[in-house]
Amino acid sequence: MILSTVYAVTRRLLSLPALLLRSDTSKEAELLVLRHQNAVLRRQVPSVRYEPADRLWLAALLHLIPHPRWEKVFPVTPATLLAWHRKLLTNKWDYSRHRRPGRPRTAAAVKALILRMAADNPGWGHRRIHGELTRLGHKIAASTVWNILNRAGIGPAPRRSGPTWKQFLTAQAEHIVAVDFLHVDTVALRRLYA
Repeated sequence: MILSTVYAVTRRLLSLPALLLRSDTSKEAELLVLRHQNAVLRRQVPSVRYEPADRLWLAALLHLIPHPRWEKVFPVTPATLLAWHRKLLTNKWDYSRHRRPGRPRTAAAVKALILRMAADNPGWGHRRIHGELTRLGHKIAASTVWNILNRAGIGPAPRRSGPTWKQFLTAQAEHIVAVDFLHVDTVALRRLYA
């Protein structure tokens, strides 16, 4: 793109001496033909898109033509040229291309700290680790802690120590049986056994 722009500008600059050496009648006739073509194109095409090389060429020639004749000669208004300049400056100082979408990555040191906390405290789950990190001043979501642990192959924290279901039912079997056999007295004073 830059090479083609440099080529186009160089080619036009080299054609300038040939233009200066021509006769005035030839120049005037060519100008009349070009103005007529310009008028015909303005009637047919509502808006023209200029490439950066075209914009540069028009901006360079702007200073060679007297100000009152700008509207007759140039296909664009000075306001358009100023808009092009503003857009050029906006593009120069626009850093949105360098930004990445989404959340920023979690620092490697924080990831290492999460894995170390999980290894040192096997009874801690991701919420407890998240709480400890928050207390230390790290702003991180609990879901991020869970994702880091999950990717490292560390499952959820084991259940708190306590009886298993089998131990619980064995210990409570006598009371469960006693509750299962009960009686209810109805309104008619009949006893029902359940």
